[in-house]
Amino acid sequence: MAFPSHCPYVIIGAGIHGLSTAYHLALELKAQGKGSGSDILIVDKSGISAGASGIACGVIRNNYFQPAMRELMAHSVKVWESDPDAYSYHPVGYMQISSETMHEDIVSIHQQQKNIGYRSTLIEGEKDCMAYMKGIFDDWQAQNITTVLHEEPGGYANNTRAMYGLASKAEAEGVRIISGVEVSGFKEDATGAIRAVETNRGVIECDYVVIGAGPWTPKFWDMLSLPKTIDIKNSVTGEIVKDVDMWIYWSLQEGTLGVDPNLQQTNDGKMPPVIHVDTDAALYSDVDGSLITDKMWGIYYKPDFHFGGIQGGAAPFIVDKKADDVNVDPYGPLSPEFIVGDDFAHMWVSALAHCQKRFSGQIAKYKNEPSGGIGAFTPDSFPVFDHFRENCYVIADSNHGYKMLGVGKLVAETICGTESKLLKPFRFSRYQEGDLHPVSNSPFPWS
Repeated sequence: MAFPSHCPYVIIGAGIHGLSTAYHLALELKAQGKGSGSDILIVDKSGISAGASGIACGVIRNNYFQPAMRELMAHSVKVWESDPDAYSYHPVGYMQISSETMHEDIVSIHQQQKNIGYRSTLIEGEKDCMAYMKGIFDDWQAQNITTVLHEEPGGYANNTRAMYGLASKAEAEGVRIISGVEVSGFKEDATGAIRAVETNRGVIECDYVVIGAGPWTPKFWDMLSLPKTIDIKNSVTGEIVKDVDMWIYWSLQEGTLGVDPNLQQTNDGKMPPVIHVDTDAALYSDVDGSLITDKMWGIYYKPDFHFGGIQGGAAPFIVDKKADDVNVDPYGPLSPEFIVGDDFAHMWVSALAHCQKRFSGQIAKYKNEPSGGIGAFTPDSFPVFDHFRENCYVIADSNHGYKMLGVGKLVAETICGTESKLLKPFRFSRYQEGDLHPVSNSPFPWS
Protein backbone atom coordinates (compact mmCIF):
# COMPACT_ATOMS: atom_id res chain seq x y z
CA MET A 1 0.00 0.00 0.00
CA ALA A 2 1.44 3.36 -1.03
CA PHE A 3 2.06 5.85 1.72
CA PRO A 4 -0.78 8.41 1.55
CA SER A 5 -0.01 12.02 0.66
CA HIS A 6 -3.43 13.18 1.86
CA CYS A 7 -6.08 12.05 4.33
CA PRO A 8 -8.88 14.20 5.79
CA TYR A 9 -8.34 12.97 9.37
CA VAL A 10 -4.89 12.06 10.69
CA ILE A 11 -4.74 10.52 14.17
CA ILE A 12 -1.38 10.25 15.91
CA GLY A 13 -1.03 7.27 18.21
CA ALA A 14 -2.31 3.68 17.98
CA GLY A 15 -3.06 3.33 21.67
CA ILE A 16 -6.42 3.50 23.38
CA HIS A 17 -7.19 7.13 22.55
CA GLY A 18 -6.12 7.04 18.92
CA LEU A 19 -7.89 3.75 18.20
CA SER A 20 -11.07 4.68 20.06
CA THR A 21 -11.28 8.09 18.39
CA ALA A 22 -10.72 6.57 14.95
CA TYR A 23 -13.33 3.84 15.40
CA HIS A 24 -16.00 6.13 16.80
CA LEU A 25 -15.20 8.88 14.29
CA ALA A 26 -15.73 6.39 11.47
CA LEU A 27 -19.14 5.51 12.90
CA GLU A 28 -20.04 9.18 13.40
CA LEU A 29 -19.00 10.24 9.89
CA LYS A 30 -21.04 7.41 8.39
CA ALA A 31 -24.08 8.17 10.55
CA GLN A 32 -24.02 11.84 9.54
CA GLY A 33 -23.28 11.15 5.89
CA LYS A 34 -20.05 13.16 6.13
CA GLY A 35 -17.64 10.43 5.14
CA SER A 36 -16.41 7.02 6.24
CA GLY A 37 -13.55 5.21 7.91
CA SER A 38 -11.50 5.44 4.72
CA ASP A 39 -11.16 9.16 5.49
CA ILE A 40 -9.23 8.34 8.68
CA LEU A 41 -5.56 7.43 9.03
CA ILE A 42 -3.81 6.38 12.26
CA VAL A 43 -0.02 6.68 12.35
CA ASP A 44 2.22 5.36 15.10
CA LYS A 45 6.00 5.35 15.36
CA SER A 46 5.95 1.73 16.58
CA GLY A 47 2.62 -0.04 16.30
CA ILE A 48 -0.68 -0.91 17.92
CA SER A 49 -0.50 -0.70 21.74
CA ALA A 50 3.30 -0.44 21.59
CA GLY A 51 3.41 2.29 24.25
CA ALA A 52 1.58 2.93 27.48
CA SER A 53 -1.59 1.09 26.42
CA GLY A 54 0.40 -2.09 25.87
CA ILE A 55 1.73 -2.29 29.43
CA ALA A 56 -1.24 -0.72 31.22
CA CYS A 57 -2.64 -2.44 34.29
CA GLY A 58 -6.01 -2.30 32.55
CA VAL A 59 -8.11 -1.39 35.60
CA ILE A 60 -11.51 0.15 34.80
CA ARG A 61 -13.18 2.01 37.65
CA ASN A 62 -15.36 4.94 38.61
CA ASN A 63 -13.74 5.62 41.98
CA TYR A 64 -13.02 9.34 41.69
CA PHE A 65 -13.53 12.13 44.21
CA GLN A 66 -13.96 14.64 41.35
CA PRO A 67 -17.54 14.82 39.96
CA ALA A 68 -16.36 15.47 36.39
CA MET A 69 -14.05 12.46 36.45
CA ARG A 70 -16.76 10.28 37.93
CA GLU A 71 -19.28 11.14 35.19
CA LEU A 72 -16.69 10.68 32.47
CA MET A 73 -15.74 7.27 33.85
CA ALA A 74 -19.36 6.16 34.09
CA HIS A 75 -19.65 6.94 30.38
CA SER A 76 -16.46 4.99 29.63
CA VAL A 77 -17.59 1.95 31.61
CA LYS A 78 -20.70 1.79 29.41
CA VAL A 79 -18.49 1.77 26.32
CA TRP A 80 -16.43 -1.09 27.78
CA GLU A 81 -19.66 -2.94 28.51
CA SER A 82 -20.92 -2.43 24.94
CA ASP A 83 -18.64 -5.18 23.54
CA PRO A 84 -16.86 -7.05 26.35
CA ASP A 85 -15.63 -9.83 24.05
CA ALA A 86 -13.92 -7.53 21.55
CA TYR A 87 -12.49 -5.41 24.37
CA SER A 88 -11.42 -8.45 26.46
CA TYR A 89 -13.26 -6.82 29.34
CA HIS A 90 -13.70 -8.60 32.68
CA PRO A 91 -16.57 -6.96 34.64
CA VAL A 92 -15.55 -8.22 38.08
CA GLY A 93 -16.12 -4.91 39.90
CA TYR A 94 -13.81 -2.68 41.89
CA MET A 95 -13.27 -2.09 45.62
CA GLN A 96 -11.91 1.05 47.29
CA ILE A 97 -10.81 0.07 50.80
CA SER A 98 -9.70 2.93 53.03
CA SER A 99 -8.70 4.13 56.48
CA GLU A 100 -10.50 6.90 58.37
CA THR A 101 -8.39 9.59 56.64
CA MET A 102 -10.41 9.05 53.47
CA HIS A 103 -13.78 8.26 55.06
CA GLU A 104 -15.43 11.57 54.20
CA ASP A 105 -14.16 11.43 50.61
CA ILE A 106 -15.48 7.90 50.07
CA VAL A 107 -18.91 8.71 51.51
CA SER A 108 -19.10 11.63 49.08
CA ILE A 109 -18.10 9.41 46.16
CA HIS A 110 -20.76 6.86 47.06
CA GLN A 111 -23.49 9.49 47.29
CA GLN A 112 -22.57 10.99 43.95
CA GLN A 113 -22.39 7.56 42.35
CA LYS A 114 -25.96 7.01 43.54
CA ASN A 115 -26.93 10.35 42.01
CA ILE A 116 -25.72 9.29 38.56
CA GLY A 117 -27.08 5.73 38.82
CA TYR A 118 -23.72 4.01 39.22
CA ARG A 119 -24.23 0.92 41.40
CA SER A 120 -22.05 0.64 44.50
CA THR A 121 -22.27 -0.55 48.11
CA LEU A 122 -20.83 1.45 51.02
CA ILE A 123 -19.64 -0.24 54.22
CA GLU A 124 -18.65 1.93 57.20
CA GLY A 125 -16.97 1.17 60.51
CA GLU A 126 -13.92 -0.99 61.19
CA LYS A 127 -15.87 -4.00 62.50
CA ASP A 128 -18.37 -4.06 59.61
CA CYS A 129 -15.62 -3.52 57.04
CA MET A 130 -13.60 -6.45 58.39
CA ALA A 131 -16.70 -8.69 58.34
CA TYR A 132 -17.53 -7.63 54.77
CA MET A 133 -14.01 -8.30 53.52
CA LYS A 134 -13.76 -11.66 55.32
CA GLY A 135 -17.01 -12.60 53.60
CA ILE A 136 -15.09 -12.28 50.32
CA PHE A 137 -11.58 -13.35 51.41
CA ASP A 138 -11.36 -15.46 54.56
CA ASP A 139 -7.70 -14.46 55.01
CA TRP A 140 -8.33 -10.70 54.93
CA GLN A 141 -6.32 -9.01 57.67
CA ALA A 142 -5.72 -5.33 56.77
CA GLN A 143 -5.94 -3.07 59.80
CA ASN A 144 -7.39 0.45 60.28
CA ILE A 145 -9.96 -0.01 57.52
CA THR A 146 -13.11 1.99 58.22
CA THR A 147 -14.62 2.38 54.74
CA VAL A 148 -15.24 -0.03 51.87
CA LEU A 149 -16.80 1.14 48.62
CA HIS A 150 -17.67 -1.82 46.41
CA GLU A 151 -18.47 -0.79 42.84
CA GLU A 152 -20.49 -3.39 40.96
CA PRO A 153 -19.55 -2.24 37.43
CA GLY A 154 -15.93 -1.92 36.36
CA GLY A 155 -13.11 -4.42 36.55
CA TYR A 156 -10.22 -4.76 34.14
CA ALA A 157 -9.33 -5.57 30.54
CA ASN A 158 -6.52 -7.50 28.92
CA ASN A 159 -4.42 -4.57 27.75
CA THR A 160 -3.10 -5.72 24.35
CA ARG A 161 -6.08 -7.91 23.43
CA ALA A 162 -8.40 -4.99 24.05
CA MET A 163 -6.32 -2.73 21.78
CA TYR A 164 -6.17 -5.26 18.96
CA GLY A 165 -9.91 -5.82 19.32
CA LEU A 166 -10.45 -2.07 19.03
CA ALA A 167 -8.08 -1.88 16.06
CA SER A 168 -10.04 -4.64 14.31
CA LYS A 169 -13.28 -2.74 14.83
CA ALA A 170 -11.70 0.42 13.40
CA GLU A 171 -10.23 -1.40 10.39
CA ALA A 172 -13.59 -3.06 9.72
CA GLU A 173 -14.95 0.47 9.25
CA GLY A 174 -12.21 1.25 6.72
CA VAL A 175 -9.73 3.04 9.00
CA ARG A 176 -6.09 2.65 7.93
CA ILE A 177 -3.39 2.04 10.56
CA ILE A 178 0.25 2.49 9.51
CA SER A 179 3.09 1.59 11.86
CA GLY A 180 6.66 2.86 11.75
CA VAL A 181 5.59 6.43 11.06
CA GLU A 182 7.24 9.01 13.30
CA VAL A 183 5.81 12.52 13.26
CA SER A 184 8.44 15.27 13.17
CA GLY A 185 6.31 18.40 12.80
CA PHE A 186 3.30 20.18 11.37
CA LYS A 187 2.78 22.58 8.48
CA GLU A 188 0.42 25.45 9.27
CA ASP A 189 -1.33 28.03 7.14
CA ALA A 190 -1.46 31.79 7.82
CA THR A 191 -4.27 31.32 10.38
CA GLY A 192 -2.32 28.73 12.38
CA ALA A 193 -4.47 25.79 11.26
CA ILE A 194 -2.58 22.57 10.52
CA ARG A 195 -2.53 21.69 6.83
CA ALA A 196 -0.06 18.82 6.84
CA VAL A 197 1.72 16.36 9.13
CA GLU A 198 5.44 15.89 8.54
CA THR A 199 6.74 12.35 9.08
CA ASN A 200 9.78 10.17 8.41
CA ARG A 201 7.81 8.59 5.55
CA GLY A 202 6.67 11.80 3.91
CA VAL A 203 4.22 14.67 4.29
CA ILE A 204 0.51 13.95 4.79
CA GLU A 205 -1.83 16.79 3.90
CA CYS A 206 -4.92 16.80 6.09
CA ASP A 207 -7.99 18.68 7.25
CA TYR A 208 -7.93 17.65 10.90
CA VAL A 209 -5.42 16.18 13.37
CA VAL A 210 -6.02 14.27 16.60
CA ILE A 211 -3.14 13.70 19.02
CA GLY A 212 -3.59 10.67 21.26
CA ALA A 213 0.02 10.09 22.24
CA GLY A 214 -0.23 9.31 25.96
CA PRO A 215 3.07 10.02 27.75
CA TRP A 216 4.56 11.45 24.54
CA THR A 217 2.02 14.29 24.52
CA PRO A 218 4.60 16.91 25.67
CA LYS A 219 6.59 16.26 22.49
CA PHE A 220 3.61 17.18 20.32
CA TRP A 221 2.66 20.01 22.67
CA ASP A 222 6.05 21.50 21.87
CA MET A 223 5.59 20.93 18.11
CA LEU A 224 2.36 22.95 18.37
CA SER A 225 4.26 25.75 20.17
CA LEU A 226 1.92 25.51 23.14
CA PRO A 227 3.10 26.94 26.50
CA LYS A 228 5.66 25.03 28.53
CA THR A 229 4.60 26.90 31.66
CA ILE A 230 1.21 28.27 32.63
CA ASP A 231 -0.43 30.52 35.21
CA ILE A 232 -3.01 28.93 37.51
CA LYS A 233 -5.73 30.87 39.29
CA ASN A 234 -7.05 29.93 42.71
CA SER A 235 -10.81 30.44 42.37
CA VAL A 236 -11.24 30.86 46.16
CA THR A 237 -8.53 33.41 46.90
CA GLY A 238 -8.09 34.84 43.41
CA GLU A 239 -4.34 34.31 43.76
CA ILE A 240 -2.48 33.47 40.56
CA VAL A 241 0.49 31.13 40.64
CA LYS A 242 2.74 31.97 37.72
CA ASP A 243 5.07 29.91 35.53
CA VAL A 244 3.95 26.46 36.62
CA ASP A 245 5.46 23.65 34.53
CA MET A 246 2.82 22.29 32.18
CA TRP A 247 4.19 18.75 32.45
CA ILE A 248 5.24 16.79 35.51
CA TYR A 249 6.79 13.35 35.04
CA TRP A 250 5.89 10.57 37.45
CA SER A 251 7.36 7.07 37.61
CA LEU A 252 4.45 4.64 37.67
CA GLN A 253 5.04 1.77 40.07
CA GLU A 254 3.60 -1.53 38.83
CA GLY A 255 4.62 -5.16 38.79
CA THR A 256 3.54 -8.80 38.95
CA LEU A 257 3.82 -11.48 41.63
CA GLY A 258 4.35 -14.70 39.69
CA VAL A 259 1.87 -16.95 41.45
CA ASP A 260 -1.11 -18.80 40.00
CA PRO A 261 -3.81 -16.15 39.43
CA ASN A 262 -6.30 -18.62 40.88
CA LEU A 263 -4.63 -18.06 44.26
CA GLN A 264 -6.75 -14.91 44.55
CA GLN A 265 -10.13 -16.61 44.16
CA THR A 266 -12.88 -15.53 46.54
CA ASN A 267 -14.38 -17.74 49.25
CA ASP A 268 -16.95 -19.02 46.75
CA GLY A 269 -14.33 -19.89 44.12
CA LYS A 270 -14.89 -16.90 41.82
CA MET A 271 -12.50 -14.35 40.39
CA PRO A 272 -12.47 -11.31 42.68
CA PRO A 273 -13.01 -7.60 42.16
CA VAL A 274 -10.01 -5.35 41.63
CA ILE A 275 -8.73 -4.41 45.10
CA HIS A 276 -7.47 -0.90 45.93
CA VAL A 277 -6.32 -0.13 49.47
CA ASP A 278 -5.40 3.31 50.82
CA THR A 279 -4.45 3.28 54.48
CA ASP A 280 -2.45 4.99 57.21
CA ALA A 281 -1.75 1.72 59.02
CA ALA A 282 1.97 1.13 59.59
CA LEU A 283 3.39 -1.16 56.90
CA TYR A 284 5.99 -3.73 57.98
CA SER A 285 8.27 -5.87 55.85
CA ASP A 286 7.04 -9.37 55.11
CA VAL A 287 10.72 -10.37 54.90
CA ASP A 288 12.24 -9.18 58.18
CA GLY A 289 9.48 -7.31 60.03
CA SER A 290 11.16 -3.91 59.70
CA LEU A 291 9.07 -0.78 59.33
CA ILE A 292 8.61 0.21 55.67
CA THR A 293 6.44 3.27 56.32
CA ASP A 294 4.16 4.80 58.89
CA LYS A 295 2.81 7.33 56.38
CA MET A 296 -0.27 7.02 54.14
CA TRP A 297 0.28 4.37 51.47
CA GLY A 298 -1.79 2.72 48.77
CA ILE A 299 -1.75 -0.32 46.48
CA TYR A 300 -4.03 -1.96 43.92
CA TYR A 301 -4.00 -5.53 42.64
CA LYS A 302 -5.89 -8.17 40.70
CA PRO A 303 -5.32 -11.69 39.38
CA ASP A 304 -4.47 -11.50 35.69
CA PHE A 305 -3.78 -14.49 33.42
CA HIS A 306 -2.32 -12.20 30.74
CA PHE A 307 0.35 -10.97 33.14
CA GLY A 308 0.66 -14.46 34.64
CA GLY A 309 0.09 -13.73 38.29
CA ILE A 310 -1.17 -11.07 40.68
CA GLN A 311 -0.64 -7.75 38.93
CA GLY A 312 -0.94 -4.25 40.32
CA GLY A 313 0.93 -1.26 41.64
CA ALA A 314 1.51 1.38 44.27
CA ALA A 315 1.61 5.17 44.45
CA PRO A 316 4.01 6.76 41.92
CA PHE A 317 6.83 9.20 42.55
CA ILE A 318 7.96 12.32 40.71
CA VAL A 319 10.86 11.89 38.29
CA ASP A 320 13.43 14.68 38.10
CA LYS A 321 12.85 15.81 34.53
CA LYS A 322 12.50 19.32 33.24
CA ALA A 323 9.40 20.49 31.40
CA ASP A 324 11.49 21.27 28.30
CA ASP A 325 12.92 17.75 28.17
CA VAL A 326 10.23 16.80 25.65
CA ASN A 327 12.32 14.54 23.45
CA VAL A 328 12.90 11.89 26.09
CA ASP A 329 11.18 8.69 25.04
CA PRO A 330 9.15 7.64 28.13
CA TYR A 331 9.39 3.96 27.18
CA GLY A 332 12.66 4.06 25.27
CA PRO A 333 16.17 4.09 26.74
CA LEU A 334 15.02 3.93 30.36
CA SER A 335 16.18 1.03 32.49
CA PRO A 336 13.67 -0.99 34.57
CA GLU A 337 15.46 0.35 37.66
CA PHE A 338 14.53 3.87 36.57
CA ILE A 339 10.97 3.01 35.69
CA VAL A 340 10.21 1.01 38.86
CA GLY A 341 12.03 1.85 42.08
CA ASP A 342 14.35 -0.74 43.59
CA ASP A 343 12.24 -0.97 46.74
CA PHE A 344 8.91 -1.40 44.92
CA ALA A 345 8.77 -5.22 45.09
CA HIS A 346 9.57 -5.22 48.81
CA MET A 347 6.94 -2.61 49.60
CA TRP A 348 4.22 -3.96 47.28
CA VAL A 349 4.46 -7.63 48.21
CA SER A 350 4.65 -6.71 51.89
CA ALA A 351 1.51 -4.64 51.37
CA LEU A 352 -0.20 -7.61 49.71
CA ALA A 353 0.67 -9.70 52.76
CA HIS A 354 -0.60 -6.90 55.03
CA CYS A 355 -3.96 -7.23 53.30
CA GLN A 356 -4.20 -11.00 52.80
CA LYS A 357 -2.34 -13.79 54.57
CA ARG A 358 -2.11 -15.88 51.39
CA PHE A 359 0.58 -13.53 50.06
CA SER A 360 2.91 -13.85 53.03
CA GLY A 361 6.27 -15.44 52.20
CA GLN A 362 5.76 -15.01 48.43
CA ILE A 363 8.23 -12.21 47.65
CA ALA A 364 10.69 -14.59 45.95
CA LYS A 365 8.07 -15.09 43.22
CA TYR A 366 8.02 -11.42 42.24
CA LYS A 367 8.73 -11.08 38.50
CA ASN A 368 11.84 -8.98 38.01
CA GLU A 369 10.95 -7.57 34.61
CA PRO A 370 10.22 -4.09 33.20
CA SER A 371 6.85 -2.74 34.24
CA GLY A 372 5.26 0.56 35.08
CA GLY A 373 6.48 3.48 33.01
CA ILE A 374 6.78 7.22 32.88
CA GLY A 375 3.58 9.27 32.96
CA ALA A 376 3.32 12.86 31.73
CA PHE A 377 0.96 14.57 34.19
CA THR A 378 -0.65 17.98 33.89
CA PRO A 379 -0.23 20.54 36.73
CA ASP A 380 -3.39 19.34 38.52
CA SER A 381 -2.92 15.68 37.50
CA PHE A 382 -6.15 15.64 35.48
CA PRO A 383 -6.61 15.40 31.71
CA VAL A 384 -6.69 18.19 29.17
CA PHE A 385 -9.09 17.54 26.29
CA ASP A 386 -9.30 20.49 23.95
CA HIS A 387 -9.00 22.04 20.49
CA PHE A 388 -5.82 23.85 19.50
CA ARG A 389 -4.64 25.43 16.24
CA GLU A 390 -8.25 25.51 14.97
CA ASN A 391 -8.23 21.94 13.65
CA CYS A 392 -6.18 19.93 16.14
CA TYR A 393 -7.65 18.03 19.07
CA VAL A 394 -5.25 17.07 21.88
CA ILE A 395 -6.09 14.17 24.18
CA ALA A 396 -3.71 14.67 27.10
CA ASP A 397 -4.89 11.99 29.50
CA SER A 398 -2.47 12.72 32.40
CA ASN A 399 -2.14 8.96 32.90
CA HIS A 400 -5.87 8.31 33.33
CA GLY A 401 -5.80 6.86 29.85
CA TYR A 402 -6.57 3.17 29.64
CA LYS A 403 -9.84 3.19 31.53
CA MET A 404 -11.06 6.13 29.41
CA LEU A 405 -12.22 4.12 26.40
CA GLY A 406 -15.23 6.42 26.05
CA VAL A 407 -13.17 9.60 25.54
CA GLY A 408 -12.57 8.70 21.90
CA LYS A 409 -16.31 8.48 21.34
CA LEU A 410 -16.86 11.93 22.85
CA VAL A 411 -13.98 13.42 20.86
CA ALA A 412 -15.40 11.94 17.66
CA GLU A 413 -18.78 13.51 18.39
CA THR A 414 -17.09 16.84 19.13
CA ILE A 415 -15.18 16.78 15.84
CA CYS A 416 -18.46 16.16 14.03
CA GLY A 417 -20.16 19.13 15.68
CA THR A 418 -21.68 17.88 18.95
CA GLU A 419 -19.97 19.52 21.90
CA SER A 420 -19.62 17.28 24.96
CA LYS A 421 -20.63 18.40 28.44
CA LEU A 422 -18.49 15.58 29.82
CA LEU A 423 -15.32 16.93 28.18
CA LYS A 424 -15.92 20.60 29.01
CA PRO A 425 -14.48 20.42 32.57
CA PHE A 426 -11.17 19.31 31.06
CA ARG A 427 -10.63 22.31 28.77
CA PHE A 428 -7.19 23.92 28.89
CA SER A 429 -8.62 27.30 29.92
CA ARG A 430 -9.64 25.93 33.35
CA TYR A 431 -6.21 26.83 34.72
CA GLN A 432 -6.54 30.50 33.78
CA GLU A 433 -10.19 30.55 34.90
CA GLY A 434 -9.49 28.81 38.21
CA ASP A 435 -12.13 26.20 37.45
CA LEU A 436 -10.09 23.34 38.90
CA HIS A 437 -11.06 19.88 40.10
CA PRO A 438 -11.30 19.22 43.86
CA VAL A 439 -8.40 17.41 45.55
CA SER A 440 -8.90 14.20 47.54
CA ASN A 441 -6.95 12.73 50.45
CA SER A 442 -5.70 9.77 48.39
CA PRO A 443 -1.94 9.14 48.13
CA PHE A 444 -2.44 8.73 44.39
CA PRO A 445 -2.24 11.92 42.25
CA TRP A 446 -5.01 10.69 39.95
CA SER A 447 -7.81 10.02 42.50
